[in-house]
Amino acid sequence: MQRSPISLLTASRLTFHYPPQTYFCAAVKMPSRVLFSSLRRSALNCLCPGVGGMILLTLHEDFISVSVFWINDFSFSFQINTNGFVATKEPESELTYLGKMPPKFGMIAALQGDLHTSDGVGKVFFREDSSPDILRRAAEHINRAFPEDDEINPTHAVVVTWVDVTTHGLESRGDSGIKKRNTFQLVIASLETTSYAIVLYPRDGIKFSSMLVGDTNVIMHAGFSKGLVRGFFSSIKGPYYRTTTDDEQSVRALAEETNSGLRGVWVYEIGTSPFFSNVAPGEVPELPTEAPPQEDVDAYEESSAARRPLYPDRPVVAYPPYLQEQTEVHPVQFQPQNPEVVEVDDPIINVDVFSYNLGSCANNRNKCSKFGECRDYANGYCCHCISGFYGNGIQCVAEGKPQRVNGKVHGRVFVGRSPSPVEFANIDLHSYIVANEGRAYVAISDLPETVGPSLEPLVSISGVIGWAFALEHPGFKNGFSIIGGEFTRQAEVTFMPGNEKLNIRQEFKGIDEHDHLIVSTNLEGRVAEVPLGSTIKLDPYSEIYQYNNNLITSSSTRDYVVTLQDGSRETRRYQWRETISFNGCYHSETLRDMKPTQMLSVDHIFAIYDPAQRLIRFALTSKIGDINGGQPEQNPCLTGRHGCDTNAVCKVGEGATFTCQCAAGFSGDGRACYDNDECREDPQRCGPNAICNNQPGTFRCECEEGYQFGSDQRTCIKVDRPVDHCEAGTHTCSPHAQCSYAGGSSYVCTCLQGFTGDGRSCQDIDECQQSRCHSDAVCYNTEGSFTCQCRPGYSGDGFQCLPGRPKTRCEVHRENVLGVSGPRGPQPPIGAYIPTCDNNGQYEPMQCHGSTGHCWCVDQNGQEISGTRTGPGSRPMCIDHNTGLPPVGPRPRPDVDALTPGTHLLFAQSGRIEHVPLGGYDMKKNDAKPVLHLPEKVIIGVAYDCVEKMVYWTEITSPSISKANIEGGEPTSVISSGLESPEGIAIDHLGRTMFWTDSAKDHIEVASLDGSNRRVLINTDLVNPRAIIADPSNGNLYWADWNRKAPKIETSYMDGSNRRVLVRDNLGLPNGLTYDPHSSQLCWADAGTQKMECMDPGRGSRSTVLERIQYPFGMTAFGKNIYYTDWRRDAVIAVDRYASRESDEFQPQKRTRLYGIATAYAQCPAGQNYCSGNNGGCSHLCLATPNGRSCKCPDNAAQVGCVEREY
Repeated sequence: MQRSPISLLTASRLTFHYPPQTYFCAAVKMPSRVLFSSLRRSALNCLCPGVGGMILLTLHEDFISVSVFWINDFSFSFQINTNGFVATKEPESELTYLGKMPPKFGMIAALQGDLHTSDGVGKVFFREDSSPDILRRAAEHINRAFPEDDEINPTHAVVVTWVDVTTHGLESRGDSGIKKRNTFQLVIASLETTSYAIVLYPRDGIKFSSMLVGDTNVIMHAGFSKGLVRGFFSSIKGPYYRTTTDDEQSVRALAEETNSGLRGVWVYEIGTSPFFSNVAPGEVPELPTEAPPQEDVDAYEESSAARRPLYPDRPVVAYPPYLQEQTEVHPVQFQPQNPEVVEVDDPIINVDVFSYNLGSCANNRNKCSKFGECRDYANGYCCHCISGFYGNGIQCVAEGKPQRVNGKVHGRVFVGRSPSPVEFANIDLHSYIVANEGRAYVAISDLPETVGPSLEPLVSISGVIGWAFALEHPGFKNGFSIIGGEFTRQAEVTFMPGNEKLNIRQEFKGIDEHDHLIVSTNLEGRVAEVPLGSTIKLDPYSEIYQYNNNLITSSSTRDYVVTLQDGSRETRRYQWRETISFNGCYHSETLRDMKPTQMLSVDHIFAIYDPAQRLIRFALTSKIGDINGGQPEQNPCLTGRHGCDTNAVCKVGEGATFTCQCAAGFSGDGRACYDNDECREDPQRCGPNAICNNQPGTFRCECEEGYQFGSDQRTCIKVDRPVDHCEAGTHTCSPHAQCSYAGGSSYVCTCLQGFTGDGRSCQDIDECQQSRCHSDAVCYNTEGSFTCQCRPGYSGDGFQCLPGRPKTRCEVHRENVLGVSGPRGPQPPIGAYIPTCDNNGQYEPMQCHGSTGHCWCVDQNGQEISGTRTGPGSRPMCIDHNTGLPPVGPRPRPDVDALTPGTHLLFAQSGRIEHVPLGGYDMKKNDAKPVLHLPEKVIIGVAYDCVEKMVYWTEITSPSISKANIEGGEPTSVISSGLESPEGIAIDHLGRTMFWTDSAKDHIEVASLDGSNRRVLINTDLVNPRAIIADPSNGNLYWADWNRKAPKIETSYMDGSNRRVLVRDNLGLPNGLTYDPHSSQLCWADAGTQKMECMDPGRGSRSTVLERIQYPFGMTAFGKNIYYTDWRRDAVIAVDRYASRESDEFQPQKRTRLYGIATAYAQCPAGQNYCSGNNGGCSHLCLATPNGRSCKCPDNAAQVGCVEREY
């Protein structure tokens, strides 16, 4: 993070934005000394503002929020509370923690209780300091407390002092009725690798140790609490390291004892953010021989001759008194009815709080963007973007490349005169910016209709995005070019004439690993009401932006027209004021030469709220230029009518001439630009133990599993920490046991229901020995359960069996064909087809004509499946639709047994989905187990969504598509109508869509992952489509049709366009299909030719991986291996495709046919497509193509009001 000297004031005037809450006074002077050699109450005062950091204040009722930015790029924020503690997040109501410790939030409790300062005597002070003298004192305390450790030299410190604080309860009063008061101090000293808490209690500073909470006397607390820790299914309270007990003596002992070798001084190592995972106390509880107490400590300190060491064997430390400035925190007891921007004259506040980037590029080059360079200057260093990129050097984006902004919106908004606010939280904001046109599209989802229409006039919620990426007139710079992607924008909107006020705070947090700019937006206040059903028209407007040091300001008045449902119109107005604060680098000339004023021109404004989708959309075109207008916009680059590719930058020439140049990371003529695959060009560019992932216009380096980025954020180093064996899959629990993490590297194994043992070894319980079934039933023991089945001639559920059984459809069919029996048995008509029934009376999946020798597949009703008939001597491969009688007794529940993290294989086997964990590329067969039981179902296709950790499957017994979370949960039906025989299924995890084949309807269909927006993509020239694969990063779709007369493998774009046949020669029964994006290889398994083959779809080269395989059905690729299911071997087989050999085989205990198989990745494969952000700007289906996307409508488009577009 690049920092510069921070200027809080442009002159002697400071501007505060006060929210409608009680606020605090700040900036007073007081004498101060801290970390003194003699810890008596009169000596314990406060550190004062130095030159080491910047403190930002967010004002609240009884605490303040402080964000501290360190020179070495480390930062953290916390809340200082008058109740004697510092919190790592905004505290909840004190009713949730007073007398109810530990709290739900992270806390450093110096001495926590029901304290207050409202009587004007008690005060709370804080400051941040990196001065050498203060850091030296902190280092002495730390090194004295940990004498066996390496010497510690902190680089920054924050000091909080509670002076003369008292409580509301009677316990703080003495015999004379005078309130008792406590004084104590907390110092957080940090360096790059860890932090320390130093807590100081003066000998006469603790006057009371308990207080009343309600009617209960509660002992005060000191210690460290991590607060709630989020788990897989819920949040639990994290570690709580308490340094006192429920004995009042333990509180009084804080001023008399130590863990640092100095009375009243307590030192703890608390780690890095998040704190308090492993609190380590100081190691020196012994007290040295102290000097005699002085009656007048101030006089003692001012007399240099009187200073003496606290313990003889250590050097004397002199702490001279000094006067400096100090920030005080105390509540002001009134609340304004109409909060507004207040300007405060305050000469006390230092204009230059600290000097940033004092180092050189030699040690700080890694802090610049990978598309930036570091330059040394006389007073420090700065980062600059290289040619072809723009930004502040820390964050750089390619010129001309479209940008995406994502984030969350929170709000508490009153509408009109309503007395009740509309509240919303964590709703999505997505934006797509066509940079070479200055056009920004913004959508905010899930907005209640009670507030959505009234936010339509506030197009400037998205206006800051337009300013950041505005089209630049020559010589002028948009926001991102100047300050990058980390800044805070605060705005106040005043609606006229009602004087409704809305405060907007937006924190832009930089670019994430997907190259998306992240923003958090908070709306609070009141807006003028716009009735539902009205329309808004906003005229073009201009804003003048003023640039000064680290602050940018603008203001304007805007008119808009509201057309009501009755056709009447109202012209309304609001005033807009905003400030943008950021941290720049002033060593170079970039910010110094910044133009003091620029004008932002905004036109082509669009705003609409869709109540059906609870979605508000904004669109606007922004340009930045001279406040005097400058040259006319005749150049196509400035009008947006240039025709350059969306991934190209338009370069202004003389007059109306211009050129199109592809953005960095793309190649082409500027009219058409194509992504460069940097990872393929240089596979080793990320270094050892790292993986290179290509992205549009760029690439991203990721560390391999077991490694993490070092301090330079570029080199992958091995992770050395306690291992959660349950999560890592390295435990020794039985496959039939549950592994439970127990902290550190330990775990507990517990046998699953239906098994018995110690967890390391679990044996199946044979329920059949307990005579659980009816006397006329047969009991079948299974792993973890059992089934009961009535004997032949009986019917029932196995618990109750009655003589006789109604004839099945197949048996009736067979008897009708056979007719009446003659003296020699049944006499069927000559040449008639006689159906074959299984032991349960159901149709066998394959039927043959005894006279002609033809065979074909049938469904569960005995109807022939089109395209499956074979000639004499050949047999089709048919799917068994029958699962036998349903199991009874304690059969498995239809939910998911949670998988341990890591990469797994998921495969379908009749009525269940099983998994095999992968260790590298090896199948961990001993850890294989079923994860989903669906009795009476036949599951065919399996696919995995790595984003939401969902497994999707197709089922043909009651044709449907369903899903379930692999981390545990009930199955959910996604599509249950309009299907006949769904088989193959594929997921686009980027565009959030799914594709499937229906071999009865002979078509390929697409839908959103929730089952909405269904659309038939392909419905011609298909006979038996089965396997289907999506390649989201490249926008391609692949499928196989095993039609015996003309088998083929085809492809198209994901929108169904550009359909073509890839392979039609030398195919038999191409069942399995998979695509490996890393090698760009499409592979298939053929049960007819008994071969496994691969090809590059772009080049057409075809190669054989393996021959003489038997009956493959499904297949999936992971790394060097291909895994496929085989009907004849009832197994999952691993094939090393580079060595062209089988490397392993896994046979489940249940020996039945295996169907589809998929890879459940530990993390999503790298890549992006044009639909991965904001649904590509589409209203319904966004379907990627290699060079863009298509916005498609569902088949019921007439009902949903959809418009199709192509990009």
